[in-house]
Amino acid sequence: MVMSEQTRVLIVEDEIAHGEALAEALEREGYVVLTAASGEEGVEKLQAFMPHVVVTDLKLGGAIDGLGVLSEVVGSNLSSEVVLITAHSTIDTCKQALRIGAYDYIEKPIDLDHLREVVARASKHVHVSQENKRLREELDTKFGFDGVVGESPAMLKVLNICRRAAKSNLSVLLRGESGVGKELLAAAIHNNSPRKSGPFQAVNCAGLTDSLIESELFGHVKGSFTGALTDRKGFFAMADKGTLFMDEIGDMPLTMQAKLLRVLEDQVVVPVGSSQGEKVDVRIISATNQDLVQKVEEKEFRQDLYFRIRGVEVEIPPLRQRREDIVLLLDHFIKEFASSEGRQVKGFTPAALKILKSYDWPGNVRELRNCLKAMVVMADSELLDVADLPFEMHSGVDDGDELSNLAGAKLEELERTAIMRTLEMVGGNRETAAKMLGIGERTLYRKIKEYGLNG
Repeated sequence: MVMSEQTRVLIVEDEIAHGEALAEALEREGYVVLTAASGEEGVEKLQAFMPHVVVTDLKLGGAIDGLGVLSEVVGSNLSSEVVLITAHSTIDTCKQALRIGAYDYIEKPIDLDHLREVVARASKHVHVSQENKRLREELDTKFGFDGVVGESPAMLKVLNICRRAAKSNLSVLLRGESGVGKELLAAAIHNNSPRKSGPFQAVNCAGLTDSLIESELFGHVKGSFTGALTDRKGFFAMADKGTLFMDEIGDMPLTMQAKLLRVLEDQVVVPVGSSQGEKVDVRIISATNQDLVQKVEEKEFRQDLYFRIRGVEVEIPPLRQRREDIVLLLDHFIKEFASSEGRQVKGFTPAALKILKSYDWPGNVRELRNCLKAMVVMADSELLDVADLPFEMHSGVDDGDELSNLAGAKLEELERTAIMRTLEMVGGNRETAAKMLGIGERTLYRKIKEYGLNG
């Protein structure tokens, strides 16, 4: 297996001639090889050379032996695998080394073909790990974090603010229309915060009656009211050492707003029917689809509570204002539901995609997600077409002129037009375009060249 010149191997061997022989055997395979004649020299060269694979003799003259080199690699920030060279008498030691991070071991006398095989496997493992890390970072840029999908400038700004806010203990107020993903974003903030090992509790303030909301938030003791048959913890106590997400906080009654403010300031809850306060440590993330400033002016929301919950205020734009994210969301959800529902749906026809991109999505991401799930479940082919769209999306769509223009056209021109328009829709992304057209990327590249397109 011939490796790229970028694959670096460090050989640590105090028998210099032996080390040079190993180096020569690997260099013939295309590796960049550096040798070190002692454990100390090997450790010194780690950070400068940044090897993908370290091959070290277990027994080395000097203070640092092969296990010492392994410990340095494991404790460093290097993406390196360690292969140990050992005599038969020390195999048990090497097996122990595998448990603490070694990749493999080779027994003396060394078979050079076996050496090349082990190093090739170790190198491939490192490169795969590095590629996976790169892809995770790339996805984090596009998908935000924890599945929050968006690559539009507006959404990237939101995600950047939330990433920074997540590292603190500040209260966060998420504002936006119903369905934009406020709870998903709140969970992502929690999962990327120092409180991630603690609980995440969510409560919908609009879904609770005035008589129940205090009990739900603060808990109650047995016998405190009709139906209170046992003691019950409230959401604050359940979210202790974690995060409490309070959705639709703008619908909270004024009487409860005063009690909530007291809890937020003192971090003490008193269950209904009890005289004993309970200390809690809770971070608050609130959400609303209302204009709280206007509600403050209309005396429907307490100004002091508003200032308390809006430590970091984030406005999440509706989907119609970030249309760049629609294709990304469609691709994300079609993969999710094709997998979960066991369907062979791979993409959309250009006509269906055009309608999906131009639709206003009044229910935002929630509507898009539910729409895609239904379409995937009911689909009869690999590509979702106009006929698969919900009825309301067909209104106002005039295909007459476009169809009349296509009538009588040569098949080559129809294909050229479909490829050109699909590339325009996806911003030139050939991988996405190929999936939507239902063809392979290599076929798409050939067609682009054949038709003289600049996708």
